[in-house]
Amino acid sequence: MTRVRRGYTARRRRTKIRLFASSFRGAHSRLTRTITQQKMRALVSAYRDRGRQKRDFRRLWITRINAVTRENGVSYSYSRLIHNLYKRQLLLNRKIPAQIAILNKNCLCIIYKKITK
Repeated sequence: MTRVRRGYTARRRRTKIRLFASSFRGAHSRLTRTITQQKMRALVSAYRDRGRQKRDFRRLWITRINAVTRENGVSYSYSRLIHNLYKRQLLLNRKIPAQIAILNKNCLCIIYKKITK
């Protein structure tokens, strides 16, 4: 029986993994076993943090909107603003009012006054 020359497929797989981990430090970019472990860890972190990033940005937008509403309106809060938006059927996501709050606070105040009337 002839000998099977292995190596091409395995070498291709290892080089693909090595390219992924080329920017890692130390043994994490040199040793095959640690490279695979770090690759799995990196992918898990990337998947987890994609959801976390959405959550963090939503919290940031809510904080910005709330700060501007409390600054300008007497006894007015973020929750009342969102409630009034839904009552008027204005479907704005939180990103747009947060950007308006940063760039032009007066414009946001005008929008709020129109909504509350």
